[in-house]
Amino acid sequence: MTTTATPAKEKGLLGTLAGGRSIPGRVVPVLATFVLFVLLFGVGAGRYDGFTSGQVVANLFIDNSFLIVLAVGMTFVIVTGGIDLSVGAVVALSTMVAAAGLGAGLPAPLVVLLVLAMGSTLGLLMGLVIHYFEIQPFIVTLAGMFLARGLCFVVGVQSISIKDPTFRSIATASLPLSANVSITWSVVIALAIVAVAGWVLHRTRFGRTAYAVGGNENSAMLMGLPVARVKVGVYVISGICSATAGLLFALYMLSGYGLHAVGMELDAIASVVIGGTLLSGGVGYVLGSLLGVLVLGVIQTLISFQGTLSSWWTKIAIGTLLLLFIVMQRVFMRRQP
Repeated sequence: MTTTATPAKEKGLLGTLAGGRSIPGRVVPVLATFVLFVLLFGVGAGRYDGFTSGQVVANLFIDNSFLIVLAVGMTFVIVTGGIDLSVGAVVALSTMVAAAGLGAGLPAPLVVLLVLAMGSTLGLLMGLVIHYFEIQPFIVTLAGMFLARGLCFVVGVQSISIKDPTFRSIATASLPLSANVSITWSVVIALAIVAVAGWVLHRTRFGRTAYAVGGNENSAMLMGLPVARVKVGVYVISGICSATAGLLFALYMLSGYGLHAVGMELDAIASVVIGGTLLSGGVGYVLGSLLGVLVLGVIQTLISFQGTLSSWWTKIAIGTLLLLFIVMQRVFMRRQP
């Protein structure tokens, strides 16, 4: 019987600090992402006045709070060796359900509960099909993506404006950090989810089992770990995070629309991979995914400050970085003993 592949990955992938001390190789991609973030931010600071202002940094979180939450859920799924292509469509469906529910006069807390229940139910159903019918996550979540996107247009074809005073007050409220810097409640919610998710993934039995499943599912089963519960559970977590991201996106846009968040699942996957999570599973950090989102945010900010480049250059830069980090992953994997 073999043990889970996670320790092997940790021992086989070694980096070296400046002082000569060895560090686990799974930390190296996260450090690389952090260095990349600092370099990109340094480029912006050197070229554009005002780039280093506190509000510019705060805006990185404000404009990407929903993507941060989405990337957190995707991290759990990819750590187990899975994938979830439905998250962008679930975000759109969440905005539609929230807008339609609020427009029908339902109280905001009830709408929030309905959206979270919908997201967790979709995640549960996909997780059950993936595990018990042994169907590839790519196929199941692709079907989930079409289902969620189709349900958006069952709710409504046109964009639905959110006029509920509770939602609008939360969306427009600012939390001052200093005289010139403020954030929104969406940032607070996103960072709270990052903290909770980091604790769950890195400090609980559920999280350790998720790493074991991603490292070697058969070994995890032979060790008596609750593989089924964890494999299904990560998709439930992804569904809840997608629904939460949808609520934050609804606050950001103050509308529900079936074409919201088109391609956002790819941004989430890119953020997670750039943040150091292996697509093969078994290695990854929630903090790395947060850094991955911030790297994407800095690229968008650089293009915005530059002023003459098309927004499509963001996609080109993201694609280049994604390819680079996937190549890095392959190099690390080949160094395993």
